[in-house]
Amino acid sequence: MNLKSLARTLGISKTTVSRALNGYPEVNVVTRERVLAAAKEAGYEANPMARSLAVGRTNVFGIIYPLLASDLGDPMFLSVVGGMSAALEKSKMNLIIAPVSPANELPSYDKMVRGRRVDGLVVSRTLVKDDRIDYLIRKGFPFVAHGRTELDQPYAWFDYDNEAGIRLACQALLAHGHSRIALISAPLELNFAAQRKASFIACMGEAGLAVDPRHTRADTLDRRTGYQAMQELLACSPRPTAVIVDNHLSAVGAVRALLDQGIEIGKDISIIVWGSIEDSLVGSNVTTIDQPDAGLAGAKMIDMLSALVAGTPPAELQVLWQPVMLPGATIGPCPR
Repeated sequence: MNLKSLARTLGISKTTVSRALNGYPEVNVVTRERVLAAAKEAGYEANPMARSLAVGRTNVFGIIYPLLASDLGDPMFLSVVGGMSAALEKSKMNLIIAPVSPANELPSYDKMVRGRRVDGLVVSRTLVKDDRIDYLIRKGFPFVAHGRTELDQPYAWFDYDNEAGIRLACQALLAHGHSRIALISAPLELNFAAQRKASFIACMGEAGLAVDPRHTRADTLDRRTGYQAMQELLACSPRPTAVIVDNHLSAVGAVRALLDQGIEIGKDISIIVWGSIEDSLVGSNVTTIDQPDAGLAGAKMIDMLSALVAGTPPAELQVLWQPVMLPGATIGPCPR
C-alpha cells in the first residue's frame, strides 16, 4: 500500500497522512494514532527517499577520514565505527565513511557540505589547530568532533581525559621508583598527542624531574615507527628505565623492539601503553591506560550528533570520559 491508497482508505488528505507519519506537531493526537494504526495494519512503510526529500534530510551521517593502512586492522577504530553503525541502524539511518588523502581532506569537506550529502559529520583525529572544525563552524554545518582542539569557540565534542590518563601512567611508574621515564608519542599536531605530552612533562616536573629530550620520541602511529622509536630509546646512554607509549598502534612495534633485544619487560624496562593491544601480538600482559568500550563511545557520538541536528546547542554537547588503568605484567620496580 502506498501513501495515496492509505489516505484514500482513511478518508483524509495525503498531506495529513504524511505529516502524521513523520510526527509533525500540527497533527492532533487522535488523527496521528489513527494513521499510525492503519499504516501498521496495512503493512505500510514510507519510501525513505521520498521522506528524506520531504523533510530536507538524507538520514545519513558521515566521516571523512584520512585512512591509514593500519586503521583497517585496528580493533579500536573498528569498534568505534561499529558502535556508530549500530546506533544509526536503530534509527533507520546510515553511516558513510569517505576515505581521502590528507591533501584532499578539506576539499572533501567542502564537497560534502555544499552538496548536503549527509545530515552531519563526525570529525576524527582532531588537530591542535584544526581547519576542518573552523570550516564547519563557519558553514553552520552539524558536526561532533572526536577529540578537542585549541579553537576558542563552542562546538560539540567527545573526548577522553588525556591529561588524567597520562597522570595515571606517570604516578604508577614514579611509585615504582622510576625517574628516567620516556614518552613515545603520536604526531604532535594531533591534539590528543599534544595534550598527553604536556601532561607528561607537567607530571615529571611536579615530581622534581627534568625530562631528558633524548627520551621523547614523536611521529609514531604504526608498528614500524613505534619499533624504530623504541630502538632509539634503547640506544641512549643512560637509557630510560620506563616508557609510556601514547597510542596502541605504535605500541605493538615498541613492545616488539624490547622483545627482540631480549629485554625482560617489567624487570629490565617497564612499559605502559595508552589503548588496548592484543597480547597475542606482543606476547605480554601489557599494563594499559584504557579507553572503556569504544563501541559505546561510537554510539555516544551518534546520540550527540542526532541531538545537535535536532537543535541542541553545541556548548551543551561536550563529553569527557575518564580513562582507567588496567594492571598488567609490564611494570615493576626500577632496576638498581
